[in-house]
Amino acid sequence: MRVDALLKPFLNWPAPLRVLAFLFVLALLWAPLAIPLSLLVTDPDWQSIVTLLVLYCEFIWLVRRWAIVAYGEARPLARYGLLRSRNLSHWAIGFATGAAMVFAMFGLEIAMGWANWLGPGISFPRIAVDGLLVGLGIGFAEELLFRGWMLDELEQDYRWGQALWGNAVVFALLHFLKPLAEVLRTWPQFFGLVLLGLIMGLAKRATQGRLGLTMGLHGGLVGGYYWLNVGELVGFTKQVPDWVTGVDRNPLAGLVGLVFLSGMAVVLWWLSDRKVGNR
Repeated sequence: MRVDALLKPFLNWPAPLRVLAFLFVLALLWAPLAIPLSLLVTDPDWQSIVTLLVLYCEFIWLVRRWAIVAYGEARPLARYGLLRSRNLSHWAIGFATGAAMVFAMFGLEIAMGWANWLGPGISFPRIAVDGLLVGLGIGFAEELLFRGWMLDELEQDYRWGQALWGNAVVFALLHFLKPLAEVLRTWPQFFGLVLLGLIMGLAKRATQGRLGLTMGLHGGLVGGYYWLNVGELVGFTKQVPDWVTGVDRNPLAGLVGLVFLSGMAVVLWWLSDRKVGNR
């Protein structure tokens, strides 16, 4: 295949360059389809949905070819944690845990008088379905990219701890690409994103390389936040600064969220060490 020939020159490069080369090839494959589609679809929301869907489909196809060409994998997606036993049950546990943690964060803020419970409106059933789908999609796509493929590539060249931290920092940086003024205004979110990256990497290790738990946790956090934020279930009293409850209502950008994420990271670190030690 022509794509295989395009990938082969990069296989012996250092891990950071392999990652960049892979993403460059993905962009080359995506742009010829994404640009015409963005011109044909006039609705901005559907533009984003269609072009991202094409990107995710091409990524899944390309990452399969990468595993076959680079590592001779007979089951390429299984290498990255997909299509493996217990993934579905792990996903359900992870989604429930992630959503529950978001509600626990806001529940604490309500108990402290920093927020008020407003309750669901008439449109909440549709919002609930949307949040589930958004969480499912983002959890699947981002975890296959970051904890499935990218973490695996870093582990080829670096020790586990180095790969974990490198993956978490790259994950945070790529989610923090914004104007300088916004970076300075929302700076606590960077630490929340690093913690989130660490949590997902530890969840993968704790489940012996499966992605079900990581996808579920990520999706549950996204879905729970979507329900509370878009569904306008909670209002803030402004009794404490935003850096306590979260800048722009984002729990990743506040002290409460960082404390909860730190606790989850500690638990998963213990579980992952225990699993590895029992092998």
